[in-house]
Amino acid sequence: MAIEEFIIKSSVGRVREYDAGDVVFSEGNLPNYYYQIIEGEVKLTNYDDDGKEAIQNIVTAGHSVGEFLLFIDKKYPANAIAISHCKILRISKLKFFKLLEDYPELKMDLIRNLSDSMFLKFVMRQILSIKDPATKLKVLMDHLKGTQDETTAFSFQIPLTRQQMASLTGMRVETTIRALKMMEKENIVKIRNRKIFY
Repeated sequence: MAIEEFIIKSSVGRVREYDAGDVVFSEGNLPNYYYQIIEGEVKLTNYDDDGKEAIQNIVTAGHSVGEFLLFIDKKYPANAIAISHCKILRISKLKFFKLLEDYPELKMDLIRNLSDSMFLKFVMRQILSIKDPATKLKVLMDHLKGTQDETTAFSFQIPLTRQQMASLTGMRVETTIRALKMMEKENIVKIRNRKIFY
């Protein structure tokens, strides 16, 4: 959900800057703010008992992060960590609810965003239930590519690193690399200058 600039200026929200690796919010904390990414990328992540990271999602500029929790008063189930330098709009929970009252059109944007998030959860559950590494990666890439031109082969550059793809699909990096090489031999992807095109 993207809040228009004029609404941002009329609210008392603040734009904060984060460097790569900075924590936006932490697992177990209560949500007190609405966060919208203006620049950069944020990953939603958990760590297992061995300290291995599991990326739940990567959120990019123009999208909000963790907003659904503002409505249910539950603690964050994941950490939000800046992947790159970020500028993030932060609005207090009470002021965010006031914005929704003052600008009813934002409610439809919010519903669309929440629906998109739920769809992503279904896609990710599907990916995690698939055994074949190449099929896992293909489902992920289909989701990332979305409704872009389906007829032009190799026109979409995957916006993730191999490590991020591995973490999102629940695979090891080595398995992901092998699967991508096999997919390139089968003419499913092209790898140019370490970039993956689908």
